[in-house]
Amino acid sequence: MLPLYPEIKPYARHTVEVGDVTKYQLYVDESGTPEGIPVLFVHGGPGSGCEFDSRCFFNPEKYRIILFDQRGAGRSTPHSEIAENNTQAIVKDMEQIREFLNVDKWMLFGGGFGSMLSLVYAEAYPERVLSLILRSIFLGTQSEIDWMYQEGVSRFYPDHWEDFLASVPLDEQDDLMAAYQKKIQGSNELVRMSAAKAWSRWEADCSTMHPNVRLIKHFTNPHRAMARTRIGLHYFSNKCFLSENQIIDSIDAISTIPGIIVHGRYDMLCPLENAFNLHEEWPISQMFIVREAGHSATEPALIDALIRATRDMALRFESDYKV
Repeated sequence: MLPLYPEIKPYARHTVEVGDVTKYQLYVDESGTPEGIPVLFVHGGPGSGCEFDSRCFFNPEKYRIILFDQRGAGRSTPHSEIAENNTQAIVKDMEQIREFLNVDKWMLFGGGFGSMLSLVYAEAYPERVLSLILRSIFLGTQSEIDWMYQEGVSRFYPDHWEDFLASVPLDEQDDLMAAYQKKIQGSNELVRMSAAKAWSRWEADCSTMHPNVRLIKHFTNPHRAMARTRIGLHYFSNKCFLSENQIIDSIDAISTIPGIIVHGRYDMLCPLENAFNLHEEWPISQMFIVREAGHSATEPALIDALIRATRDMALRFESDYKV
């Protein structure tokens, strides 16, 4: 199996100010080859921020690798803020970053919530997108949100689901979004942090085929868990700020943009059906089902498939760039 490329440091770091009333300072960095194929890494979550290995899916000799932490996430400030934080705002932020960096067209690379943002951006600005590499497809529909946080994944992980429900009174369990919102917005700091860790732990437990201690520790870090929970609840309680089935209904906008879809067969958080539905409506795309993988990009089989995807896209576009 192909491994990640070696870890590299950015050659440039930037702060991009966005927002109208609430001012956000977005962290942005660039690594790889300045004259290479521009690619934007669109992290998931919501609220996760980029990771130390986010740059490592791309050959640094071929790509100009651009990372950014979305509003309220990672190194962007204010941390865990939800005011003026919505899908449309992040899509505009992405376009502002493109203009700031003087990029004509770029590739988008996103997984989970990041795949949703990448698709919404591409449908809004198709003339600015070279191609898409999407993992673990999430389309932002209410049925997907219910599957993750009300009933669905719970049938496959009843032990972890029991932990997720442990602090929720029985009479509030028919609306877990509201129950967790109540906790995370309360005045008791211990209750807030306990809820944040439980929310993040649930996703970590369900993201991989085999338990991943490093991932669980990473997700339940107090600073990161609070952003993931506050911002995640904000988005999922508002149907990701999309109309139902918006992405599929607008798919004609990207009908000529090439794409590679990579999805783990045993992805319990974002069922394989999502990738099938997208591929069916976007026939120019290629779809690869990874047999020995779940949701997380940390799984070796998904890493292999994603490295192959970025390698294939580099071969397709490298003649247009000085690499």
